[in-house]
Amino acid sequence: MFAKSFSVYDVYLLLNAVTALARSMIFTVAAVYYVTVVGLNPFQLVLVGTVLMVVILLSEIPTGVVADVYSRRLSIIVGIFLIGLGFAIEGAIPHFAAVLASQLIWGVGHTFTSGASEAWIADELGEQRLGQVYVRGAQASQLGALIAIGVSVGLATIRLNVPIVGAGLLLIALGVVLLLIMPERGFTPTPRENRSNWHMAHQTFQDALGLVRRRPVLLTILGIAFFFGMASETFDRLWEVHFLHNFQFPDLGRLEPVVWFGIINAGALLLTIAVAEIVRRRLDTNTHIGAVRALLVINALLMASVIAFGLAGNFAIALTAYWAAYLLRRTDGPIFTAWINQSLEPQVRATVLSIHGQVDAIGQIAGGPLFGLIATLTSTRTAMVAAGCVLAPALLLYLRTMFRRPSEPELALES
Repeated sequence: MFAKSFSVYDVYLLLNAVTALARSMIFTVAAVYYVTVVGLNPFQLVLVGTVLMVVILLSEIPTGVVADVYSRRLSIIVGIFLIGLGFAIEGAIPHFAAVLASQLIWGVGHTFTSGASEAWIADELGEQRLGQVYVRGAQASQLGALIAIGVSVGLATIRLNVPIVGAGLLLIALGVVLLLIMPERGFTPTPRENRSNWHMAHQTFQDALGLVRRRPVLLTILGIAFFFGMASETFDRLWEVHFLHNFQFPDLGRLEPVVWFGIINAGALLLTIAVAEIVRRRLDTNTHIGAVRALLVINALLMASVIAFGLAGNFAIALTAYWAAYLLRRTDGPIFTAWINQSLEPQVRATVLSIHGQVDAIGQIAGGPLFGLIATLTSTRTAMVAAGCVLAPALLLYLRTMFRRPSEPELALES
């Protein structure tokens, strides 16, 4: 009853803002914490990411089915609690084993929320103008992340693990709030008498796979997710190391690494917030062909930015290229999600979104260790350039989708 007094749209924005705030609190200091407090070497840094992606890979399908068969709301709340617990453990116990354990918990929690939150808001508000709703959600995330940067840097002056533990506790508190205010009116769970647990889950999964086979655009989407995953894992794990090893930061005192990473992240988010508003107003993301055109341009620019980041000869050029790549990735996300949802039926929406997440994880598992090894044997410059080049096949897939003949099945999705 209490949940009925809260707007679905407002709850969605709150969910996005607080989760982004917590993640940004952690990621602003994570690299420095891993290296200076936990003492991780480059191989261990890559292993942390690989463990997380393996957990996501194994968990995406069953947790996606929970959201489709039982409850989107339940799936989201369970996920938020688990992510918060994982973060709290990571910050409270500065040991490699504890960091790996936190990735296990965090990974499972992430898969409970992955796809479920997008499917939940689509069920509650309907499919019209979803592109704009997702962009607004992305803007709320960016605002939360921006606020978190100053909070994280400030808390890090006390001790590097304080923002990490604080973010975990914040997410646990969010889980409690969602229990009280999060509605679920648009989703109809499978009646208890008609459930046969794993049989029902298996059937939902089979329906999702059947939809993927019937609609070539979904196969294209999964192919793009694989290559995007390969490139993104390298960029996410090595960008801080690339700055630390290859460029001289302007002097900011004893907290130089943490403060500079805060400045870099704050600048990236401010740019993204501004550009996201332009995207919301100017780009046509409500049709199949409109979304594909936007994504093609964004990913071509992203490829160029990542390569430029790897080749940059000074700090200013590297910073500009990093900001461009960050901005483009953040802009890509909500448009890509809207494009996927244009092709999905409600009863398998969360499961197909989870399959997408699983393929992205496979790409990250394939790319992370490979490019981490390249960075170790050669340099982070070489690894970053190689990661940019990996996006080329994704561009070809976008082009293939744009230029399909009208008689082919994918363009039927435009209506």
